[in-house]
Amino acid sequence: MSVLSALRLSRAPVAAFMAVGLTWGCVAAMAPVLKARIGADDATFGLLLLGTAIGLSTTLYVAPRWDRRLGALALPAGSVMLAVAALLPIGAVTVPLFFAALLLMGATSGLTDVVMNARVSEIEARTGRSLMNVNHAMFSVAYAASALLTGAMREAGWGPEAIFPVIAALILASVPFQRMDVAPVAEGDTGAGRLPAGLIAACAVIVLIAFMAEATVESWSALHIERTLGGGAAEGAFGPAMLGLTMAVGRFSGQAVSARMSEITVIRMATGLAVIGVLVAAAAPSPAIAYLGFGLLGLGISVIGPMGLALAGRLADPRQRTAVIARVAVIGFTGFFIAPALMGLASDAFGLRWAFAAVAVVTAAAWPLSYSGRLAPTRP
Repeated sequence: MSVLSALRLSRAPVAAFMAVGLTWGCVAAMAPVLKARIGADDATFGLLLLGTAIGLSTTLYVAPRWDRRLGALALPAGSVMLAVAALLPIGAVTVPLFFAALLLMGATSGLTDVVMNARVSEIEARTGRSLMNVNHAMFSVAYAASALLTGAMREAGWGPEAIFPVIAALILASVPFQRMDVAPVAEGDTGAGRLPAGLIAACAVIVLIAFMAEATVESWSALHIERTLGGGAAEGAFGPAMLGLTMAVGRFSGQAVSARMSEITVIRMATGLAVIGVLVAAAAPSPAIAYLGFGLLGLGISVIGPMGLALAGRLADPRQRTAVIARVAVIGFTGFFIAPALMGLASDAFGLRWAFAAVAVVTAAAWPLSYSGRLAPTRP
């Protein structure tokens, strides 16, 4: 199946993935500015990023109800709220206000995350085609574009009060494309009994590790380049942009690879490449070498999360697919927000280089997890 046909088939969730990518690409590229404005050290800034994890955790039970009540409007309505939340960092000039802004951004982003992944899973079940990689690739494209645009606006002297409204407007521009008819679910229809806890746990931890590695680079790569390696604002913004670009390449390639290899095989190969990449970035003597490391990490880590979600959807009972995907997604996406906080604590204690080295150790844990008996080694 070609990338273009996959994009056409999943147009609605693709637009939502891009909206979320626009949001966090901007936040990542603005991290040095936001951190300096509130006067936080690495440890405090990292702990503040936990606000997004707390906000995200609310979507575990809210998102299924939201989806059931709003149906076709659940995705566009969630993105409208995300656009509004993207304006909150403008006024977040103190530590409490910054934490509150991240809390609300995490809640609205998580709501959209769960629904858009459920939409992809529904289309996959209906058509029998693999679509998760290409949708996550468009997140990476939007993330990279947003980081580059934000870096350019910073270089031009724009401040948060001008940059965030531009991103919010782009998010709103994606909303009309997000409406999608969905199959109705009867009230009280819980599928085939108890949800498969073992399957959810195995897939969720794999997704969690992948998104933790991704999030640390998204949130701290600009600071690593600007502070550790002496780069400028545009060079710093290119760190998360490089990650986004290579993740997009990896995920578009993964669209073809997933048709020829099992999810487990892809996860194992990608884990090795990601570990090498983050170690290169940690030891980099210059921004150019750091970009190489972030690029290798992006290529490797790009397919692990989508493959974990696809694996959960494939192995779950069809009647439980959305519920399983929702739980795996929420647990996995928590990594986006827990990891930067842990990274801040590690950086404050040992420095950014050793903190990035620790990311390699965490990422390597995906390899033994792929041998879980709960996971089928081959595609049907």
